Amino acid sequence: MNTAMRLTGRIGPRALLITTAALPLTGWALHAAALHRQLAASRRDPLTGLLRRDAYTARARRLLARHGDDATLVMVDADHFKQINDSLGHAAGDRVLAAVGARLAAWAGPRAATGRLGGDEFAVVLELAADRRTQRLEQLVRMLHTPVVLEDGRTVDVAASVGAATSAAVGTWELSSLQRAADAALYEGKHTGRAVLATKQHTTVASINGRRAGRAGTATWGRAA
Repeated sequence: MNTAMRLTGRIGPRALLITTAALPLTGWALHAAALHRQLAASRRDPLTGLLRRDAYTARARRLLARHGDDATLVMVDADHFKQINDSLGHAAGDRVLAAVGARLAAWAGPRAATGRLGGDEFAVVLELAADRRTQRLEQLVRMLHTPVVLEDGRTVDVAASVGAATSAAVGTWELSSLQRAADAALYEGKHTGRAVLATKQHTTVASINGRRAGRAGTATWGRAA
């Protein structure tokens, strides 16, 4: 009796059947893992690694429902980004966006919903209690004003405008209303180097992204640009 026949005899037909059946299952497992990786990649912005808009929206809504009054929504808009693109080139602009994304992800932590909504616009929803909010937003402002080093060694001065909104201040947990208020607050403090906390009046701003945001009562903190 040859080695193959002796091995089959020791394994037994039942064990051999299970082993044979497991081979295609292993293939399916590898295929499923590959599909999972593709799905995860489709949820992420390839430049910054942050969530794309749809994935961010779904996660942000879950966090708002879970944390309620302890949740804070933060909108971030890179300042003077077009000038960076025009004067230093799109590669430099991409480097700046990637740096903003990395800093937001580091600041917010893995449990937050941190997304790139498009262009130089970003959003974060995270658990952030009221007694820590001022300190943490000051920290974010400092991080976003740290110069970026390009691949060729040049240093670019960068800045970003920041607006924040909470359900307690705005009066709703609804994501689009919080974003509208936070973005209106952001635009109110545009180029000042200060984070602006929205009040309920900011929810009445007609245009999302705050492009026609008027003056409203706010609390501000941070450092001058």
